[in-house]
Amino acid sequence: MTERVILVDKDDNEIGTMPKMEAHLLGKLHRAFSVFIFNNKGELLLQQRALEKYHSGGKWTNTCCSHPRYGEETLDAANRRLQEEMGMVCKLDYVFNFTYHAEMADGLSENEFDHVFFGLSDEVPIPDPAEVSAFRYVDMKTLEQDIKVNPDIYTEWLKICFDRILEYYNKRKI
Repeated sequence: MTERVILVDKDDNEIGTMPKMEAHLLGKLHRAFSVFIFNNKGELLLQQRALEKYHSGGKWTNTCCSHPRYGEETLDAANRRLQEEMGMVCKLDYVFNFTYHAEMADGLSENEFDHVFFGLSDEVPIPDPAEVSAFRYVDMKTLEQDIKVNPDIYTEWLKICFDRILEYYNKRKI
């Protein structure tokens, strides 16, 4: 079965669906989500994307990200993918959304209306090796510095939204 994404307008209103790869080849705006799980020390759980991923393989990124299925609530999709990718269950809270467009390798692009969720958990992840090659916890100051020094090892969307993540992290005092 071909995985499809939900096409949206600039206000996140659904306007149709399209096969995921086609949407990434054509740069169509579609709905996505990003999950950021922090532990009780305030460290962010990062994952290193599996090398075999269709783009950004081997890059470090937020805990989990993906696309909801047609008819699936975004929060439900975020919970589903957190369990599928990281083997974790955690209460997620919606924090904000943002839209971004980034060119990737092989003629692909990300053009996403991204819903951001935060969670708090000390559960040890059990990642799916088809999705995740490694994981680590990092404090936000260290991550902020490393993104500046080593930007090429991080996904585009993490770099694009990081300042807002840091802003909300500091407000919530996680």
